[in-house]
This record gives sequence, structure tokens and C-alpha cells, in this order.
Amino acid sequence: MTSIVQEIEEINDFEALPGYREVWNRLLTQTPEAHFFQSWDWLTTYWAYFQADQKLRVFLHLEAGEPIGFVPLVVRPEKTRVGRIRVLTYPLDEWGSLYGPIGPEPAKTLQAALEHLQHSRRDWDLLELRWVGPEDEAEGRTRQALEAVGFRPIRTVWNQTAVVELADGQAGWERYLARRSAKWRANLRTAEKKLAALGPVEYIRYRPLGEPAGQTDPRWDLYEACYQIAQRSWQGGSETGTTLCHPQVRDFLRQVHASAARLGAVDMNLLYVGGRPAAFAYNYVWQGRVYGLRCGFDPQAAHDGAGNVLLAWAIRDSFFRNDHLYDLGVGYLETKRTWMTCLRPIYRYSCFPSRRLRMLPIRWKRQWQAWTEIADSTKTSEPPSGGGAGAF
Repeated sequence: MTSIVQEIEEINDFEALPGYREVWNRLLTQTPEAHFFQSWDWLTTYWAYFQADQKLRVFLHLEAGEPIGFVPLVVRPEKTRVGRIRVLTYPLDEWGSLYGPIGPEPAKTLQAALEHLQHSRRDWDLLELRWVGPEDEAEGRTRQALEAVGFRPIRTVWNQTAVVELADGQAGWERYLARRSAKWRANLRTAEKKLAALGPVEYIRYRPLGEPAGQTDPRWDLYEACYQIAQRSWQGGSETGTTLCHPQVRDFLRQVHASAARLGAVDMNLLYVGGRPAAFAYNYVWQGRVYGLRCGFDPQAAHDGAGNVLLAWAIRDSFFRNDHLYDLGVGYLETKRTWMTCLRPIYRYSCFPSRRLRMLPIRWKRQWQAWTEIADSTKTSEPPSGGGAGAF
């Protein structure tokens, strides 16, 4: 029986990437648990703005000469207690929650790329595959791929993200409401009444289907409304961060927005009160998985609960649209506990080259964390209960 020839081509030149856009995004539609952040468009826009001193290492997986997957990696310098080290990792850079190989067989593609990596010149001090999701972990895709080619990975929790699991349409929404506290529901009703007393309340959700459906309009009018709300909020005066209006990222996010509209990945939510935009939730969506990128509200509407009403209505609408998951994102978890149905761990797999004494303190730290997490594995998160809404 003749085996199918597996090949890996490595792409290091950013200028060569445009030739792969069509096949990359086609394979993305076949990728399990995919996100917009894995798209060719997001990577190339990110790289154009934030390449800095990173090195691109993208692996194209070919089977019998046909592309079946990509593994995008970057070598990036990071400061540690042992000094500056070179980390080989995915190019998400904390923008989203999850990342991984692109293609219908991610574990197979990852293993082929790692095999190639083992036989190529090492330009990294630490291989650390971050942003690995619970589905990947449950199937052992990343661990098995690493171990199959001789790595000895140490798995630790990288972060956590708050999510709302969506199912069963209106019935699912009613169950979701029933599981919130009585105080939460009362606060929502009060906020809805307060806003209604100020004038007509309108909720707009804009989600174009992208190029295949002929829906690519970015709706810059709605984006500008989100931007203006961000400027009027505390975000307008923030000197750090990655808000829509922050000078360091605003042009980047605008360009990504245009690309997301073409791919059908934009999910803009706006609440108008008395004809004036009062709150926004700017998200990306892919295969029914919503990722909450940024949100905000007009300070004048804060005491009336515009932000909380908008989020509640967006979650309700996602139930009705039969979305699968609403990812509220990492950070600010205390304010998200009343909204989420669960906290999902985000994992990382750390691999250290042998005979590198300088890396021993980091290895020991990762191993200690792994042992601690195993010892604490019997502890479970409490379900959300009590309190008022406050994700905005």
C-alpha cells in the first residue's frame, strides 16, 4: 500500500503571503472551533502594523501536493527574569482567546509542522504554543502532536475567558434568564424601563455575510458611532490599552474592520436611546462563535444601564440566531461572572530545548505551576449567581 506523501513548506517572507489568501481562508472554513483571528486577513494586517522585531514562520502542509493546512508561528523576543529570550508561538498576541492550526485536520497539520521544526535550524529558546482551547485539550490534539515528534511539553493554564454557552433558541434564552439571580433580572428590567422613559430605544445588530453573499459593506456609520461612544467614555482618556479610539491601534482596527466585513466576520451591536448612540459592543463572529472585542457606553447613560441592556439584548439575539458561543473575553472576570455560564481555561504548552542551563529557571517555574494545577484540579468554579450586571 502506497502512503500519501506529506510535505511542509516554510514561509518566512511576508511579501509571499498574498499568494495564499484564497486557499488559507478556504481552509479556515473547514477548521474546527475556528476564529476570525486565524484568518489570512487578520494575520497580514496585524503583521503590517506590529511586526516590530518578530520573525514570521508559517508552515504550509501539503498532502500529495495539495494544501491541507497552515501553522502560523512567530519568533518574538520577550523579557524574562533570565533575560531576553526568543519565544516561538502563535501570532495572536493577546488579541483573542484561542488560536491554532488552520485546516480540517489541525492535529495532523501541527504534527507535520513540528516534525519539520525539529529538523530545521533552531532560532528560538522556548517553543510555547499558547491560546489552546478546551476542545483541543479534551482531544489531546496539541499534546499528542508535540509528543509524537519528540517534544516533552509542560501544560499550564495561560488564562481564562468568560463565555455564554448558547443553545436552543428562545427556550435556551429563557433558561439562561432563569439561572440569573432575581436581583440580576430585576436590575435588567429597571434599566430597560429607565431607558424607555428617555425616548425610543433601538437595538441594531449588523452582521454582513461577506463576499460569497455579496454583503461586504463595512457600515462605517455604525463603526463611527462605536468609535464616538468609546471616545466619550473613559476609553477616550486612556493612555494605555487597545480601545477602538486609542491612537496606537485605531488605524489597525479600522483596517481589520474592513477585512472582517469582506469575510463576514463583523458583529456590531449598538443601542440608541432617543436617537442618540448610548452603548456599543464590537465583536467578531465566525462559525457561530462570537468574540467580544471591545464594548463601551456613553457616561451620560451609565446610571440608566445602557451598557447592561445592550449586552443582555445581544446575548438574547445570539440565542435566537442559533449562535454557539458568546466569548466575553479574558480580564475583568468579576464583572462578567453574572453574565457567563462558565469560565473556560486557555492552555499553553511549553517545550524547552535540552542542554540550555539558562532556561532551567523558566522550566522549573512552568513545571511547578503544572504540579500546582494538578493538585488543585478537584476545585471547580462556582456558577454565576447574585449581584447586578456590570460587564460594561
